Amino acid sequence: MRVLLLYDYPPSPGGLSTQGDLLYKGLQAIGVDVHAAHWQSCQEKEWYYDWFKPDVVVGIGYWGHVPSIVVHPQLFGRIAVPWLVADGYIANYNEILNELPLILVTSNWVKQMYVRDGISGDKIEVLPVGCPTDSFVPHAYYDPKIVAVRKQLGVSPDEIMILTIGGDAASKGANEVMEALALIDRDVLPWKYVCKVWPQPRTSFQNQSDHDLAERLGISKKVIYATNTVSRDFMPYLIGACDIYAAPSRLEGFGMPQVEAGACGKPVVGIRAMGMLDTLVHGETALLAGVAKEIVVDNVILGTESGYEDNHIIHFDIPRTVDYRADVNDIADCLSRLMRDSSLRTTMGAAGRKRVEERFDYRVVAKRFVKIMEKYFKIN
Repeated sequence: MRVLLLYDYPPSPGGLSTQGDLLYKGLQAIGVDVHAAHWQSCQEKEWYYDWFKPDVVVGIGYWGHVPSIVVHPQLFGRIAVPWLVADGYIANYNEILNELPLILVTSNWVKQMYVRDGISGDKIEVLPVGCPTDSFVPHAYYDPKIVAVRKQLGVSPDEIMILTIGGDAASKGANEVMEALALIDRDVLPWKYVCKVWPQPRTSFQNQSDHDLAERLGISKKVIYATNTVSRDFMPYLIGACDIYAAPSRLEGFGMPQVEAGACGKPVVGIRAMGMLDTLVHGETALLAGVAKEIVVDNVILGTESGYEDNHIIHFDIPRTVDYRADVNDIADCLSRLMRDSSLRTTMGAAGRKRVEERFDYRVVAKRFVKIMEKYFKIN
């Protein structure tokens, strides 16, 4: 089997790039003939089409990337299989997607979103994102690398460290986590809440808004925003330094950091919705808060990034849910239980590690990918 993967290659630390690169490494590990190219590089893609002659071209992205990851390989006679995430609404390229023999998505919730928005579910297969369980592993609290991370962040050995990772923190539910922590602050052990966000202009306003919220809640001295650019090599140690990974996300098609936290043996606080229903097991590997509110809209404004002219407005006959909010009281209860009970944290962390190894290890995902290709295209 010859596979060409199209994603942000060479990989950046972003989610889509990591998703593609882990499949690349997983396929290499199990002996598949695989190459990778940047999804926007027409010259390099065409070079691979010409000499490598891939059996299948798999593009990682969202529906707005269809021209580059589906149409382009098709123009050169190649089988195109997109591996897609969702951003709340699938607005364009429905006809092209419905003509494909196969679409991969990252979770059952993402599949539901595509079906809701007019894509045939008969051709959609769920392929989860892989996790490198040989690098995301549990570490002892006295490991010098873990001690160094906590020291850098200003978290003392006797404090419970709660961690959230995202491009910005609010989209991962950090505002709801802060409100929950304010509710239980006086009833639990000393704690620090670390939000690891990426330094980029579009998130600076949100970061300031989050800081203002922490000030209003009276917990700003316990909330730490880490905004440095870091590599994927550092992430296992950052996660390893925390006691609880908390991300009851507002929109989550899979939840890669939640899975990585499980691989590191950390209990997770999430939301009982979306992709986390695939990746986390309430009461076993995580504690999941209920949904307090769904953000519903009756129109969206899209532009050239989605194949429309600027400021194109789409009105819905039936309003669509595009965002969720976790129940703050539920989050407070979840955090309180985990902060009070170290044995519960240990038990959940061990169960999380086992689940990730069995279901989401990048080699396991690669094997699942191969089986899907064999099923749909009879190639091996």
